[in-house]
Amino acid sequence: MQSESARMTTRAEARYRVEAPNSQPRTVKVIALDALSEPVVKRLAKLPWSRASFLTASAFAAAPARSENFSMAGWLSDLAGRTKNLLDEIAGADLIVMIATAGQDAKVGSLIGEACNAHRVMTTGLVLGTAAATDEELSKTLGQLRPHSIMLVAGGDEDYIEDMLIALRA
Repeated sequence: MQSESARMTTRAEARYRVEAPNSQPRTVKVIALDALSEPVVKRLAKLPWSRASFLTASAFAAAPARSENFSMAGWLSDLAGRTKNLLDEIAGADLIVMIATAGQDAKVGSLIGEACNAHRVMTTGLVLGTAAATDEELSKTLGQLRPHSIMLVAGGDEDYIEDMLIALRA
């Protein structure tokens, strides 16, 4: 009896192979959630990327209270300082990558995560500075991002974040 590998190399089975590349590059939005992650995002933005854009939400130390009037327009900004509408940015994305620093406030990630969930856009959270952070600081940041990230990675430094963005086809 032929093995599956041998059977898949026969002419009859080869006609079912897809000869095109696996998929198109993703449209990725990378968002710095705090002031310490913002310079990292700005440095990463200078590298060549396929379909990635870089934004900041660090001007907001925390998500607004549920009782406050709040608009999704104008609280994100691109790296040139122009304000952006969160819902518009999500609508044009396949993946949102939130970057936070261990020990910093990442509550704004809940707004981004909820909006992504409503629009069925995948989310990834990447946490910087894990080597220098205490367990309590790391737990705080991970706890704030966990409910709103499909994948959550505690990375050590900027190089790790770059490698993750490459792996995510940014």
